[in-house]
Amino acid sequence: MRIATIEVQSSSRVVIVDDAGEHYWDIADLVPGFTGDMLDLIKAVPEPASQLVPNGPGRPLAEARLKAPLGRTDRNLFLVGKNYHEHAKEFSGSGFDSSAQVVPSAPNVFTKPASTIVGPGDDILSHPEVTQQMDYEAELAVIIGKGGRGIRKEDAYAHIWGYTIVNDVTARDLQKLHGQWFMGKSLDTFCPMGPWIVSADAIDPENTRVQCWVNGELRQDANTADLIFDIPTLIATISAGIALRPGDVIVTGTPVGVGIGFKPPKFLKAGDEVRIAIEGIGTIENRVR
Repeated sequence: MRIATIEVQSSSRVVIVDDAGEHYWDIADLVPGFTGDMLDLIKAVPEPASQLVPNGPGRPLAEARLKAPLGRTDRNLFLVGKNYHEHAKEFSGSGFDSSAQVVPSAPNVFTKPASTIVGPGDDILSHPEVTQQMDYEAELAVIIGKGGRGIRKEDAYAHIWGYTIVNDVTARDLQKLHGQWFMGKSLDTFCPMGPWIVSADAIDPENTRVQCWVNGELRQDANTADLIFDIPTLIATISAGIALRPGDVIVTGTPVGVGIGFKPPKFLKAGDEVRIAIEGIGTIENRVR
């Protein structure tokens, strides 16, 4: 099941989208009394695939504009660095990694502010006044549905509401300059998200293809089977002392093929088009401005 945030006639609404991406059904018509946004839906409907059943022919999605599924969120964005084996190798050899470890012994978790989130088709600002080394990172993101602290690995999947795509855009020069990654990861528009959230039963997160193209050139093409720390490990690690809450987002890391991995590096510039596809979810495209 695909659950999206759309804009129709200057009004935002949460909807179900069919598998063809052609029609939608308003959640307000399916959940009596519901008037909220995606975060409200996550809190109200723990298992969307079993509780949201569209009826009737639906409305044409072409008449609406897709927005970031969680554009309004007061919850946390947890991101994980160096979490694919091959990417860990390319990052360690890039000169941008201050860590002595090629493969981390524990997940490298950092954050972005929610103000970085933009949706499908929105521009990514190039910020030429502060960075000249802007990079892309295609990533599978986990949406927490059932919160908790001290979640065991064997229980982790029961806490997932769904999955979406995130582009963890990064200013590599700022990342290197500041040592910790927050500044390089957190410039405005540096978290394209979408095109929607798929329910937790829609994909196999342990065997899912992740791809990224820049101006039509395939740069990243890998499988989540290459993750160093799997999703249950990430949930258990983060929740050990931090209570996860509905609507929290865990972005699981990027595979090999980022711009700094090329010799010379292939950084993004104004006018570039970035397209990310994850099997079972869909695609998100954004232009650098």
